Amino acid sequence: MVGQFLEFIESAPNQSLRSLSDRVLRKCRELTGAEAGTVFMLRGQGRYRHLDAVSVQNDVIRARPTLFSVPVSQASIVGYVAATGETLLLEDAYAIPADRPYSFNSAFDQRTGFRTRSIMAFALKGFRDRPIGVVQLINRRPLEGPPAFLPDHEQMIAPVNHIVGRALERAATLERLTERNRALTKERRRVAELQAETERAFMVSVNLLARAAEVHDEDTGNHILRVNEYSYMLATWAGCSRAFCQEIRFSAALHDVGKMSVDQAVLHKRGRLDERELAEMRRHPVYGHDILVASDRLKMAAEIALYHHEQWAGTGYPFGMKGEEIPLAARIVAIADCYDALRSARPYKPSFSHEKTVDILLNGDDRLDPKVHFDPRLLALFAARHAEFGEIWERLKDQETQDA
Repeated sequence: MVGQFLEFIESAPNQSLRSLSDRVLRKCRELTGAEAGTVFMLRGQGRYRHLDAVSVQNDVIRARPTLFSVPVSQASIVGYVAATGETLLLEDAYAIPADRPYSFNSAFDQRTGFRTRSIMAFALKGFRDRPIGVVQLINRRPLEGPPAFLPDHEQMIAPVNHIVGRALERAATLERLTERNRALTKERRRVAELQAETERAFMVSVNLLARAAEVHDEDTGNHILRVNEYSYMLATWAGCSRAFCQEIRFSAALHDVGKMSVDQAVLHKRGRLDERELAEMRRHPVYGHDILVASDRLKMAAEIALYHHEQWAGTGYPFGMKGEEIPLAARIVAIADCYDALRSARPYKPSFSHEKTVDILLNGDDRLDPKVHFDPRLLALFAARHAEFGEIWERLKDQETQDA
């Protein structure tokens, strides 16, 4: 059974989500004798989560199938399965006990004349065993035994659930990345068109470029705005000129623009990078510098992009510069970026409180030694007035929540 699914999954590893879901549904129907069925993929976040039908098949209704969406709610059969991860075997869709939280929506039957009887609905499991979609099978043909789906069918499907789920999850991720790459291309074209316009257009361009650099990351939120404000604040504490402070206030946002040029497979890899992948990731400062250096107005941004991973003790990259060899703007952004990274939730860590973040920045932990990483004079300024960083975080985090 597992081999049958692996065969058609591995035979074409770069199948589209639609193509793969069609083949998965066809195989599930073949194994269970179902007349019809639908594959749903889970989309969205929080209260906006919904199930998109990506494959619909029906041997009785010959009309072209229409794709549709269903909210993730325990009021519907597939919504309940997506929310709970449970498998449902229903003998009669029209005779669901009243004490169940879900009910059957008969609108399709009424519109087409199709008669739904038995239903089998099970969750597709992806990374970390989380539901990423639902397969709903309808009307087992009475080839043998009763015309309802049986526990034997659930046991038949269970061994391949994760294989299929993860294959569909990979296909969905590839589809999202393709869409994001298209969006990224549009944003880069837009940036090129705005370069010759006024100062206002220049600032719009900077913001678009910074946002485009973060298309790959769903979890960054207002990261670039916060890093701008932290950097501006720290520059003023350091006694920098007004012009320097104003320039770093927009230049800091572009510190990771080089990630647009990093191999996407490396950028989205789960788990530890190997030596080749780590070397590719560590090229993003040079890539960023190459993108920005051609513009006279972005000289500081290019400098920050190139040097913000250098460390005070000379242990950083890409050049191993130390102390005041590292440009001041890059030393400032290094602290600002680290503060925001510690405050932000990531797939591999929770969001840290302001107090814990300050403690790590000033005293270190098993991954960070402030004496090695940061300019001690700038760190002393941060130690004296770090509460203002916390205020920036709260203000822009609140704004991020309101905009969501």
